[in-house]
Amino acid sequence: MKYILLLFISYYYLSANAHVFVYHRFGDTKHSSTNTTLKELKKEFDYFKKNNYKVVKLSQIVEKIKQNKSVPDNWVALTIDDSYKSFYKNGLPLFKEYNYPFSLYVYVKATQKGYGDFMTWDEIKDASKYGEIGLHSYSHPHLTQISLENVRKDTKKSFEIFEEKLGFKPKSYAYPYGEYNEKVKKVIKSFNFKYILNQNTGTITKKTDVYDINRIALVGKVNLEQKLKYKTLDAQWIEPKEYPQNGILKKVKAKVSPKIKQIKLYITGYGWQDIKVNNGIIDVNLNLKLKKSRSRVILSTDYFTIANKIIIQDKK
Repeated sequence: MKYILLLFISYYYLSANAHVFVYHRFGDTKHSSTNTTLKELKKEFDYFKKNNYKVVKLSQIVEKIKQNKSVPDNWVALTIDDSYKSFYKNGLPLFKEYNYPFSLYVYVKATQKGYGDFMTWDEIKDASKYGEIGLHSYSHPHLTQISLENVRKDTKKSFEIFEEKLGFKPKSYAYPYGEYNEKVKKVIKSFNFKYILNQNTGTITKKTDVYDINRIALVGKVNLEQKLKYKTLDAQWIEPKEYPQNGILKKVKAKVSPKIKQIKLYITGYGWQDIKVNNGIIDVNLNLKLKKSRSRVILSTDYFTIANKIIIQDKK
């Protein structure tokens, strides 16, 4: 009964939510952990069509946000990371058949060096007729594990090669592995991308930071209906801002709607706990040794309505 009430409250104060999904490989049985079979892809595309979801360009969603307009609940954007050959050979024909736009994020070094598992520049040019093309770094590094100067060099190199080979500047960037922190974000943002994508589970509303766009992974067999139930909890994170230097998480603090009286808090390695909310303020004192160098802090009013923050240990 409690969750039913919280679910009602959640929908009451949240804006409309669009969903952005991320794929990697298509019809590639050698790499099951990142693969989507063509049978599953067709099943997902049919679900969108039968349930009146509108697959749009990601740039259309971003434009709505920049105009401070609500993003329709039935809007969906599809992205593909790494520019694997399997997208061009197996996935693209199905995108074309359904007339679904996409955003393809190019791992520049793999294409530039001619790695066999990745698309060529000519194939990427051909794909650009049907979708948007963005940048996914030069060397696909863990950006929080290298110096900020090397983040800058990697981005500059990939940007220049991308423009030289494709004849236009990339308008968007997707973090390799979905890993970033505020310092990395600042460097990437300095290249004047119009929007930047992470891999945090969540949705898009008119309040979304276009330099921190959530994406939900679609890999293997997924319950798409369930994924489409995710909503964004309108939360302003105060602490933690980044991974604590000593690895001890001392506090979680955030601002939410004063209508919320109780919330659930998740921390990687420690599971969920119930937290009281006082006048819209979540303020929890902790003394937790983080168990993972890549940890998530999640706030949730119900299973599907969440605010999701990733904190990654800076090993530089």
